[in-house]
Amino acid sequence: MDLLLDRPEGYLFVRRVSARSVTLIDRELQDSFLLAPDRAIEHWPVAAANSLDASHVDAVLALQPELVVLGTGERQVFPPAAFMAGFLRKGVGIEVMDNAAAARTYNLLAGEGRRVVAGFILPES
Repeated sequence: MDLLLDRPEGYLFVRRVSARSVTLIDRELQDSFLLAPDRAIEHWPVAAANSLDASHVDAVLALQPELVVLGTGERQVFPPAAFMAGFLRKGVGIEVMDNAAAARTYNLLAGEGRRVVAGFILPES
């Protein structure tokens, strides 16, 4: 599914989502990653939503989000409560959805200038 026809300026955006990859602008990523409007952190060591725990929260919070969008693959899968609670304790909102919905939501919020961070979980190759 192609998400954008034009090329927005000023932030990293998701152009395409498939079952095994996400394309940022013109670069296809096949490993889980974190995405902020100004940078992408590749090779996020997460293979499944149920493997997320409190130790993964710090990597996301280091990007200083006001909101976190978590894409959990082709289907929405809620991570363990300890992971979710790590954001709530810091006053940072988190939304969990499938990767396609996460990409659309991230693009919309980043385009509005919001400080959003998206985490995309991709299957291991």
